[in-house]
Amino acid sequence: MTTTYQPKQLLVTGGAGFIGTNFVHYWLASYPDTRIVVLDALTYAGRYENLQILEGQTNFRFVHGDILDQPLVEQLLREENIDTIVHFAAESHVDRSIYGPDAFLRTNIDGTHSLLKAAKIVWLDEKPGFAHRFHHVSTDEVYGTLSATDPAFTETTPYAPNSPYAASKASSDHIVRAYQHTYGLQTTTSNCSNNYGPYQYPEKLIPLAISRLLQGQAVPIYGDGQQIRDWLYVDDHNRGIDLIMRNGRIGETYNIGGNNEQANLSLIHELCDLLDARFPDSPHVPHRQHITYVQDRPGHDRRYAIDNSKICRELGYVPSETFQSGLAKTLDWYLDRPEFWQDGVSLFGSHGEKA
Repeated sequence: MTTTYQPKQLLVTGGAGFIGTNFVHYWLASYPDTRIVVLDALTYAGRYENLQILEGQTNFRFVHGDILDQPLVEQLLREENIDTIVHFAAESHVDRSIYGPDAFLRTNIDGTHSLLKAAKIVWLDEKPGFAHRFHHVSTDEVYGTLSATDPAFTETTPYAPNSPYAASKASSDHIVRAYQHTYGLQTTTSNCSNNYGPYQYPEKLIPLAISRLLQGQAVPIYGDGQQIRDWLYVDDHNRGIDLIMRNGRIGETYNIGGNNEQANLSLIHELCDLLDARFPDSPHVPHRQHITYVQDRPGHDRRYAIDNSKICRELGYVPSETFQSGLAKTLDWYLDRPEFWQDGVSLFGSHGEKA
């Protein structure tokens, strides 16, 4: 049964990260009469500066803390009368998960469980009948990999995660589902494709490529560069989450995709061509000359593709950005803010694709 629900006081975990930051700005612009409390541990990918412009607004509060701190989460749920949790907080970089999986299991599995326990205590045990939502933001990587001819992932595709990151997210999805079915927690889950847009940490493929190309540095491409991903502009993702929270069915999962399958190499070619057109007199033209190929990473999934027909059919979701328009907007944002990426670009020797 489809419900209509309007969040009023939101706790956004990981709200200083890439997608979380964009969600906070999107939500407060769309619903200025609501209140957001951001909980973020400010690890390497979280930047308080992303949200600093909101400080002083009566409908915004930032809390520096960890989702593993269950007493803190319970305190925030009570004192802020939170009715909605939007759970973005996660370790999300595939390369990092290969070489250091412990942090991914701790944050993505134990952290999610800590939030669920806090929500159950405050929303179910202490306030029976209290209207609430727990929205869990997940990834298409839980479904594994596809061949060039396989149909796209649907919400009923069996889970087959291939990296420690994907396995940790798959585990968290199952825990969220269990809390809904066992205890009656009002949950929804979204599995998104690759996000891109403003505020993305500079180790990810698009901002890494922009920063390196602008400085005439090598852009590393794994293997043959023919790994295919469905690219989703971040505010299209946020519009999808908005629809799910307000009108989605409790206990359901919705795939959110951008209808933009691109091979990594094709994406970089398009970005190079955009930069050639913007800066024809640059000493780095043609920018394609800076593409280099590096050894493929272990267990690299060949293709992800999202079938988003369920959210389109049930909730009226339609992505507003084409890949070309979204990429141009993203490039403009980074060109206007060199301070966001210049200091960190030399730290990263490889790229990851997941938001």
